[in-house]
Amino acid sequence: MDTIRHIWQEHGLLLLDITGTIIGLWYLWLEYRASIRLWLVGIIMPALYLVIYYRAGLYADFGLQVYYLLAALYGWTAWKNKPADQPEKPITSMPRRHLLPAAGAAVVLWAAIYIVLRVCTDSDVALCDSYVNALSIVALWMLARKYVEQWFMWIVIDAVSAALYVYKGIPFTAGLYALYAVIAVLGYLKWKKMMQG
Repeated sequence: MDTIRHIWQEHGLLLLDITGTIIGLWYLWLEYRASIRLWLVGIIMPALYLVIYYRAGLYADFGLQVYYLLAALYGWTAWKNKPADQPEKPITSMPRRHLLPAAGAAVVLWAAIYIVLRVCTDSDVALCDSYVNALSIVALWMLARKYVEQWFMWIVIDAVSAALYVYKGIPFTAGLYALYAVIAVLGYLKWKKMMQG
């Protein structure tokens, strides 16, 4: 028992990091395929990352996991709500009327999260952590609406996150997010093709 406790204390974050990476790859594969099951995995993954991000001191990412849990429920419902004559909710382009409000929401969220991190936590990466999280909130809403442009947001989010996670010492998650950035490019191309075909 003491050996297990010692391993957990020494390597617990790394073990959680590896597990989260495996689940994250599964999630990404389902998103790439536009499978509604991504939302079920989207409930498991945030529960695990609540622990990982708290232990790594990424408090905005920690808080975002609660949003991800709720968004997974919303996404499941939104994707189930499809036209009666179609087998699944169609992939569409984001209406232009949503561009300015989405950008405004991202800026307001970035500022609000940054202020909370600076005032309420000891975060040493408040600017970057709040940026990634603000964009993620908007991008996840876009994913739930099945807008093809959500992939552009994830490319930026994933690239910045990979660098942030290297800095914070969670290398497997950093590698996962670097892979996410590459897959996001491929995901955009696949969704664009699915949208046209």
